[in-house]
Amino acid sequence: MKVIQKCRQFRHNDHREEFPIAHRIVNHLPKIELLYIAALFHDIAKGRGGDHSELGAEDVIEFCEMHHLGKWDTHLVSWLVRNHLLMSMTAQRKDISDPEVIHRFAQQVRDVTHLDYLYVLTIADINATNHSLWNSWRATLMRKLYTDTKRSLRRGLENPINKEDRIEQIQHEAMLLLRRQGVNEQAVESLWASIGDDYFLRETAQSVAEHSKAIIEHPSPEIPLVLIRQTSHRVFEGATEIFIYSQDIQNLFAATVATMDQLHLNIQDARIIVTDSGHALNTYVVLSDDNTALSENPEHLFKIKQRLIEELDDPNDYPEIIQRRVPRQMKLFAMPTEVNISNDAVAHQTIIEVITPDRPGLLAKIGLIFSSHNLSVRKARIASIGERVEDFFFITDQSGLPVSDPALCEKLQQEICEHLDESLQLNNH
Repeated sequence: MKVIQKCRQFRHNDHREEFPIAHRIVNHLPKIELLYIAALFHDIAKGRGGDHSELGAEDVIEFCEMHHLGKWDTHLVSWLVRNHLLMSMTAQRKDISDPEVIHRFAQQVRDVTHLDYLYVLTIADINATNHSLWNSWRATLMRKLYTDTKRSLRRGLENPINKEDRIEQIQHEAMLLLRRQGVNEQAVESLWASIGDDYFLRETAQSVAEHSKAIIEHPSPEIPLVLIRQTSHRVFEGATEIFIYSQDIQNLFAATVATMDQLHLNIQDARIIVTDSGHALNTYVVLSDDNTALSENPEHLFKIKQRLIEELDDPNDYPEIIQRRVPRQMKLFAMPTEVNISNDAVAHQTIIEVITPDRPGLLAKIGLIFSSHNLSVRKARIASIGERVEDFFFITDQSGLPVSDPALCEKLQQEICEHLDESLQLNNH
């Protein structure tokens, strides 16, 4: 009933600012009643055993047939119930900067009508479950997935974006921006030659230009370069990006996330890129520890920047930084940590999935464990889903190889579970 209420609220002008896309869509849906039926049935089969999405889809087909809805209407409603988690899971667990991810999602959605209904149902579901889940970063993720998928559908599923074309376009647009600023093109090309495809797929041309100019003009390679900017000035769709360029030093990730934890920053996403020249181009998307946008006060942002530079400029300080504890108020949790470890034979990396209740200092604790085993984080995917997180870390050993020792994998799995759960009061009642 709360989901239906949210769907109705999106129609009102006083919700336009917070939910601009949902407001526009819901007022142009061909049949609003189909959205309400999907909202009513989306979780109806929870607790019956089996996949509640599939069971609910069967229930709603029976309902539609009983009430003489047409075949297309019945198909749409049952598809929405069956796939009501698809959009949020794609936005939060997959790399939506990858054109292939967008293309696969577009293939599942198939047309803009299905996309519109699914977007509104998803936003209503998140906000009805717990309005505090709807923070600025989640809004940005959902908006990006919606707009990129709509563009893909309009271009045609038979014409997916080619990765090489995307990279070439980003580099071309970034170079135009850099030329206007008088940056040496040879220096830019030399820098880009050492950076892998992932960076150009994940960043905008504006970001690439800003990062490249700052790196080329950075006076001292021994001192980390730190750039801080708002991803958007809009209160509901903005977070803060912290870009760090430095030498790829052992335990850099652990020291960085520990420092951010001590600065009371809540990390929403981490994009870890290691270049062929042995440098790290890492972008962290952060909110304050109460999940609101950071203050745009220049003095506040400057203090964050200086603290990161001071903490990360000397690798000898990393062990002390990583071990440092920040006392925080802990909640009562009932779900123990789950860790899954597998190897990616293509990327030659070990993938560690951590599913655990969200709490302050979580990434700092995980970074400490990686540090104790001399493991390097090559990529990370951070996703908060309600009061739990589902984080993916792509790691290698000191030689740049996957963790192939089964005993070490088992030990890692055990340590992560024990260390993360020891600070929680697990409620067994």
